[in-house]
Amino acid sequence: MLEQQTPEGFPIMSRFLKTMILGVLTGLLGVTLSLLPPGANLEENVGLDLLFKLRGVRKAPSEVVIVSMDKASADQLQVPADPRKWPRSLHARLTDILAREGASAVAFDVFFDEARSAVEDGFFAKSIQKAGNVVLCEGLEMDKVSFQDREKGTPGELTIVKLMPPTPSLARSAVALAPFPLPKVPVKVSQYWTFKTGAGDTPTLPVVAFQVYALEVYAEFIGLMEKVAPSLTGKFPSDREEIAKRGELEKLIQDIREIFGSDINFGEKMLQELQKQASSSQRFKKPLLLKSLIKMYQSVNSPFLNFYGPPGTIPAIPYDQVLRMKEKVPPAPGLVDFRGKAVFIGLSERVRPGQKDGFYTAFSQSSGLDISGVEIAATAFSNLLADKPIGPLGSIPHLLLVFFWGMMIGTTLLLLPALLAAGTTIVLSIFYLFFASYQFNAAGTWYPILLPLLIQFPLAFFGSVLWRYTDSNKERQNIRKAFGYYLPNGVIDQLSRNIAHIKTSRQLVYGICLSTDAEHYTSLSEAMNPKELGDFMNRYYETVFRPIKERHGIVANVIGDSVLALWVASHPDTLLKNEACHAALDIAKALLQFNQSSGPFQLPTRIGLHSGHILLGHMGAMDHYEYRPVGDIVNTATRIEGLNKYLGTWALASEEVIHQLDGFVTREVGTFLLAGKSKPLGIYGLLGRPEDVTESQRRACLIFAEALAAFRKQSWNEAIEKFRQSIGCLGEDGPSQFYIKVCDQYKENPPGEGWNGVVLMDQK
Repeated sequence: MLEQQTPEGFPIMSRFLKTMILGVLTGLLGVTLSLLPPGANLEENVGLDLLFKLRGVRKAPSEVVIVSMDKASADQLQVPADPRKWPRSLHARLTDILAREGASAVAFDVFFDEARSAVEDGFFAKSIQKAGNVVLCEGLEMDKVSFQDREKGTPGELTIVKLMPPTPSLARSAVALAPFPLPKVPVKVSQYWTFKTGAGDTPTLPVVAFQVYALEVYAEFIGLMEKVAPSLTGKFPSDREEIAKRGELEKLIQDIREIFGSDINFGEKMLQELQKQASSSQRFKKPLLLKSLIKMYQSVNSPFLNFYGPPGTIPAIPYDQVLRMKEKVPPAPGLVDFRGKAVFIGLSERVRPGQKDGFYTAFSQSSGLDISGVEIAATAFSNLLADKPIGPLGSIPHLLLVFFWGMMIGTTLLLLPALLAAGTTIVLSIFYLFFASYQFNAAGTWYPILLPLLIQFPLAFFGSVLWRYTDSNKERQNIRKAFGYYLPNGVIDQLSRNIAHIKTSRQLVYGICLSTDAEHYTSLSEAMNPKELGDFMNRYYETVFRPIKERHGIVANVIGDSVLALWVASHPDTLLKNEACHAALDIAKALLQFNQSSGPFQLPTRIGLHSGHILLGHMGAMDHYEYRPVGDIVNTATRIEGLNKYLGTWALASEEVIHQLDGFVTREVGTFLLAGKSKPLGIYGLLGRPEDVTESQRRACLIFAEALAAFRKQSWNEAIEKFRQSIGCLGEDGPSQFYIKVCDQYKENPPGEGWNGVVLMDQK
């Protein structure tokens, strides 16, 4: 049963197996890179950036405002450019103004860890205490402590994270203290800490600021907690006033976080209870804010930042302009209304020069302008407030996605025809990018981009090209091998370069034609069945072909028991004639051994050689062409081969072949006008190499030459006598016997005047 083939010639099962292998390898490549840190880092640094850029700028929540401590404000206020050296009386005035304007929460992203003027620190502390909603930033310091392992007896090193609070007076006045750790430049910032695990799960600045901002729904939040877990009743302050009395807002946040962490479903239970009460007659002040607060305590320790755009996307007002706001005067055009808003204060520049607190992010500008630390803090706060976080696909879905994507791309690229496969995979990639971008915009789900589109797809594409090339190369080699049985290597090379020229790829060359014909083939074919005959003839052809190939000849045609071989050059070449004659002698020797080993089946073979110009190329029409020589030389070589039958010889060559030939023993056998020809030819018998010819053969050749000369002079009796002497030297001699018969005929019927010794052959 024949195996079904694809249009390109590959067996279907083999093709299917190859596509599966490429698909699995592409999928496993994606899985492997996903599990390795470099792959994850590239996805975060390149893929996430691309999704942000495709999404573009989004409007930040209006409840968040930045007061920027920039160089322009420093110049206007005539203070040092370094915000840490600004007089704290300015911060006191700013805090008073923000409290007066009704800001809900104020967060300073500035370190106040060094004491300044006692008077100014006092003013600032009073303003902070009076506002009652100011969060100050504290620093983190890491110390490495050496210790001795008692069990192993080996030294070790322990890293201890210390919190560096502001000066005592300021720390006591603030509603809460919170660190805001971020990596050093030039590390790209993609995530932030909600709770710093290395510092005892300390809540960070955005979390604390958000809890302060959401104190208006705190009582409802605690009520939901107690509803879900009645055992918590009375364990937390019931309202904002009680929080202020107890102090330690950070400790309160940590305790709530611990409850959420001890029961991973606690937040979901609260959300269900919130929805249940909201659907009844229960009314909440700000249900969305309450929901966001619950989600904050549910969040992971280091969520990804959902940036809104480049620097300046979150509304910001210069520090000096806020200080110029007058009491009981509506905000000037262009200024922000602070009522009910969360205000973040810190260093923020809109131009590169002087930027000291910039962090490299997905929206860093080509000019070098980065997002400042205070903008990142405001962004994190906005993410908590809007409850629109972004996050990567879960690890298991991620691995399954890249694996099956690789499978689909790999199999498509190898299964379909090349152009269709490339077009299909490009369309699939565009669709995947559109889908990933849509999911990122709509749900904040971050699908991998870099691995599927920029690594798996190109590698699978080039892998399929390489595989196709390998397969095509193997197929080409097989075709070359197959054509090698029929065509010369040079011709195969021409066809492989441009098969369209098959009709015109012909050339006029000088060639030596060797024609063979086997005797008794007809009787042999009658005595054998087709299979036996085929096997026998294959051995015969192998015997004939080998000397031709070894002597650099071309087997141009095989018909029945006849073979036509060629030696071609651009001009007459004695070397090629030598090769052709050597091949003829080698064929005769090889066939002698072949016939001796073939038992009763014998194929004595005649050989004819002629040379001249021939047209060599592809001959045919429509859908069938053959590579063969065309010209009188080919036909004449066949006639010379046929002459052997009448002369009783086995190898004859024309005078054109024998001319200037050395290294062979030949004898002229006469001039003949062959059947169907108009010009006579001098014909020579090819007897052998000098070392193979006996002395009696040499003597017979001399006698035969004398007999031939007498024949041409029409001295019939003398010629007959000489021919008989030649036969006496050799025992038998076909050409001598042929001429004796011709002489007897001419004695009775002379050839007439003008006869020049040419023997007319009217039969092939």
